[in-house]
Amino acid sequence: VLTVRRSAMAGLSDDPALERHFKGHSSAVNCCDFNPNMRQLATGSDDNTVMIWNFKPQMRAFRYLGHKGPVRCVNFSPNGTMVASGSSDRTVRLWVPRVKGESTVFRAHTAAVRTVKFSHDSGFLVTGSDDKLLKVWSVNRRQFRATFRGHTNWVRGCDISADDRLVVSGSDDKTVKIWDLSSNREVHTFFEHRAMVTSVAFHPDGTCIAAGAADNTVKVWDIRTNKLLQHYLPHSQAINSVSFHPTGNYLLTSSDDSTLKILDLREGHLFYTLRGHNGPAQAASFSHNGSYFSSVGADRQVLVWKTNFDETPHALDGPPTTAYAPRQPGPAPSSRAPVAADGPRPQHPLAARQQPEFVPPPTSEPQSRASGHDSWPTEVPPSINPLPKPVEVPMDPASAAAQPHNGLVDAGAPDVHVSDQDPPLFDSGTAGEMTPLFERKIERMFGQVATQLARLTETVQIFDQRLQIVENQLAGFGPDEGEV
Repeated sequence: VLTVRRSAMAGLSDDPALERHFKGHSSAVNCCDFNPNMRQLATGSDDNTVMIWNFKPQMRAFRYLGHKGPVRCVNFSPNGTMVASGSSDRTVRLWVPRVKGESTVFRAHTAAVRTVKFSHDSGFLVTGSDDKLLKVWSVNRRQFRATFRGHTNWVRGCDISADDRLVVSGSDDKTVKIWDLSSNREVHTFFEHRAMVTSVAFHPDGTCIAAGAADNTVKVWDIRTNKLLQHYLPHSQAINSVSFHPTGNYLLTSSDDSTLKILDLREGHLFYTLRGHNGPAQAASFSHNGSYFSSVGADRQVLVWKTNFDETPHALDGPPTTAYAPRQPGPAPSSRAPVAADGPRPQHPLAARQQPEFVPPPTSEPQSRASGHDSWPTEVPPSINPLPKPVEVPMDPASAAAQPHNGLVDAGAPDVHVSDQDPPLFDSGTAGEMTPLFERKIERMFGQVATQLARLTETVQIFDQRLQIVENQLAGFGPDEGEV
């Protein structure tokens, strides 16, 4: 059962409505992303699989097997020909979204991969990991390109600007960082969050970024001035994802409080509260044309919603269309000190409102129509379509294999392995001359040594604490202790 809480600021526009409901994963679903052609949706789950949901009714879903750990992130390439997935097995896989499920394996990191993002030209890939690093990979050449070092804890989210010049990342170290892809250097760090940053996103025009965190807040910054534009407190628990609408006027969030929120960035207010998941809403994402958005949760549900409130007519299984005129990317922030320009700096549209704008969580929720349930009415409100019949995928490979077109895809084809250790250490024809690649390998080796030393230090601290506890216990027994 689904409910929508319509904000007083929602005006007279139509409400979001549930369009599709998929079932097939056997464990919590962690991530989702639309194919730009609007014919497929990719999801990743704790059941170690990637699933491609085909919107045409006659086509079954594809289940891709290959990862050896939970799948933490998925992302379609802008040209729609590949889907990338990152996993706790420390690898990134590039899948061809067809029935065979061929994949290329990137031995990407030394710890779980939590975020993966294609460039807008589909030419390279950025990954982030629990090893505190971001890495850049060439998609066409299947080669490692660069490493970004600077975070002091797990990297949970990343995004790339529309002009493919900048990367934004969020980490458990509570910071948001901007990186320059041309120089591979850090440009700026934002410190405003008070808990781990779980998700980050670039505004479509490239001039500002949004971040969601475990402190239940969403913050929006102008990266030209490095100033906080807006601040929201839309959820009562940790925020798991943020996604800009292609117009840049709305922001979609998901949270451990099981709700989705849509924020109106022009007015600086909460626009909609949507309830459809029975448990944490792990991720939510707008489609590339903005007509739909998807959400996934710990309840194993995959939901596809029709936006309605800012709609361009488009069918789920129809041909790709351009719903909005592309925006010109804004100027990239500079790592140097700003130089005063002639005349005042133009103000960002979002800064026209009182800043920072603060939205508290709603104080009243929809009342139940049945006693004993505060949040889940027994009837579907008129603004929401009845729950469609779930599209189910057989979970038993043996029984499903008997069907001629079963949607269960085992990545049995030989994997193509890519590693950042494949290229040579020295250029051909040189006699021991150190190359930049060798320098990067030395830096990576020292980084791994530092990581191991940090783990050993933590282990020693734990043993020291236990030893102190034992000493305290022994000190409590005197010479007559225990005698009757």
